[in-house]
Amino acid sequence: MIQLREKELSDRELLDLAERTRELCRAAGALFIVNDRPDVARLAGADGVHVGSTDLPAGGARAIVGKRALVGVSAHDEAEIDAALQAGADYLGIGTVYPSGTKPGLPARGLEVVRLAARSTSLPFFAIGGIAIERLAEVLAAGARGVAVSGAILQAPDPRAATEAFRRVLDAHFGEA
Repeated sequence: MIQLREKELSDRELLDLAERTRELCRAAGALFIVNDRPDVARLAGADGVHVGSTDLPAGGARAIVGKRALVGVSAHDEAEIDAALQAGADYLGIGTVYPSGTKPGLPARGLEVVRLAARSTSLPFFAIGGIAIERLAEVLAAGARGVAVSGAILQAPDPRAATEAFRRVLDAHFGEA
């Protein structure tokens, strides 16, 4: 799954990038999610949208993207997990687990929020925030059903090698896909 998270582009530029990213994801057999913008997700033909606590609520996002599209919701504590589940989220983004440059305003919650999510839902959820390869095994052991990774790949000296390292650990944990 690839999520397009871009906060600086104009609407037109974002839509253009989303359409190009959709094509790349389809060619690679990956799901394509647009962050924060259900309108762009729908127009670009994305597989879904991911919304956070300051974005449209999950029900509003669902009304825009339609019933077939995925709606993911960020949750940081038990109340937000419950609200996302009641709103009909298809998957959750759980965290921020560790300090993260992409989530500078959110405090790190540690592994307990991952354990809480594992106990609270059978939905797929991704641990978010500061997930480095050195921390991956402990995040998975805490019950994460997946991880969202940005900085550990994009800031790596060799992004391909970093991606392959994550894939090896994930395949070993979940069984090779």
